[in-house]
Amino acid sequence: MRTAPGKRVARNASVFILLIALGWHPAHAQDQDPMLFHDENGLKIRGHLQFGLNAVTEDNLFWDLAATTAPAGGFDPDTAWLEGYIKPGISFEYQLDAGAVFYGKLSAVASYTWGKDAFDTGDTGTLTLEEAYLAMRGDLGSGLSYDLSLGPRELTLGTGMLIANGATSGFERGALKLGPRKAWERAAIGRLSSANVTGTAFYLDPNELPSTDGQNALAGFDLRYDAPQGGYLGATYVDVVSSNSPYPQAAPGGVGPPAVTPGARQDTRTMNLYASTNLFAEALENWVFTGDFAYQWNDRIDMKARAGRVTAGYTFAHLPSTPKLTFGYQTFSGDDPNTTTLERFDPLYYQGSPSAWATGSKSASTFINSNVNALTLALRLQPTRQDTWTLRYAHIRANELNSPVQFGQATRVDVNGNVVSGVTNAHLADDLFLEYSRIINRNTFLTAGVSVSFPGKAIDNVIGRSAAPWTGGFVNVVFNF
Repeated sequence: MRTAPGKRVARNASVFILLIALGWHPAHAQDQDPMLFHDENGLKIRGHLQFGLNAVTEDNLFWDLAATTAPAGGFDPDTAWLEGYIKPGISFEYQLDAGAVFYGKLSAVASYTWGKDAFDTGDTGTLTLEEAYLAMRGDLGSGLSYDLSLGPRELTLGTGMLIANGATSGFERGALKLGPRKAWERAAIGRLSSANVTGTAFYLDPNELPSTDGQNALAGFDLRYDAPQGGYLGATYVDVVSSNSPYPQAAPGGVGPPAVTPGARQDTRTMNLYASTNLFAEALENWVFTGDFAYQWNDRIDMKARAGRVTAGYTFAHLPSTPKLTFGYQTFSGDDPNTTTLERFDPLYYQGSPSAWATGSKSASTFINSNVNALTLALRLQPTRQDTWTLRYAHIRANELNSPVQFGQATRVDVNGNVVSGVTNAHLADDLFLEYSRIINRNTFLTAGVSVSFPGKAIDNVIGRSAAPWTGGFVNVVFNF
């Protein structure tokens, strides 16, 4: 049987990536930093360079839902592609006579995708500005220190539940899976620290795709305590001060298409409490517990929503490969079709990687963190300091039936001729993801993975038959200097 061109490209690229990663041996043992261009008279100038390649293959994408919900679109559920990016930059630090440090950074991202990606976009890419900020940090005396910055830069608050991913990759920008863009398009950030307590005030404008720019802007603050023995306790408040982004709301009784309100996100406010600790260090050695809770409201549109996560992790410190087992449960409210209040949680700009806030591995490409919950299990093995294996499992369910699970894309006509949205059974999917990571050297990182998503009864009901699993794999290498 003849191999499809896209799959052949991805297969050959996978071999190529493995070869260059395993054979790459830069002179990293030298003590001198080759990227340090200048270090005299209190001025340091350093270059930065990051680039990566990723080969991806996907089969039965989105459980082939498109064949039922959008048959005229001609979407191919089997594809493979290669994506890459390069991120050059330069930074400086200047020590002022008063003791403060004036610093900044300028960087850009050029990315491209060869072949069609999971969202049927490919052979495209672009060059965008990434970081371009000026900042100053110093001491105020009495144990107080400050750090002020203005201009595009990265910022993650708390555990990344709400504020982490400041920019969008993929689509017309290319590099969907690698996601090399992280910096907010506009950012004003002020930090004040004393001992183990840090307060952060911020104003952020995300670097959105030109084709879907919602003109969003956020402001708020974060207060965090980091315990000397490990663990943390914090709170983040976020106010969407301007936005054209819409919200969907379930039709009354769940019958009919969802109502979409333009600009509904504006004035949405969220309070997030987060913590990580071992509450009983002596009795429960090697245990770590984490918790997040978020309450969200918007009085202008009668919105009240909730979300949260709890995890418990145990490290088998005396076993070979130091296994770590983590159990978790996370939930994000959906809109109850039997009320006039909007209960759909808006996850804002969360960190969507499997190790952070993804709901499932493959399912995270279908369901955003709204109207879903998941029981999760992760087993991590580290046979050497350079090698890490992680197996992740997620059982994913909808919180509300007949209510938008993502944004109402699955609106359709049921067998009785009624227009419905969302799902009629809570069980969405079960995801398995095996990931391998290797530190080749201090500049080179290899990651590979295979995953499968078994559709639940909810997906079967949408398709009208027993849906086939969605499978895929990838291999990538990233160089960071």
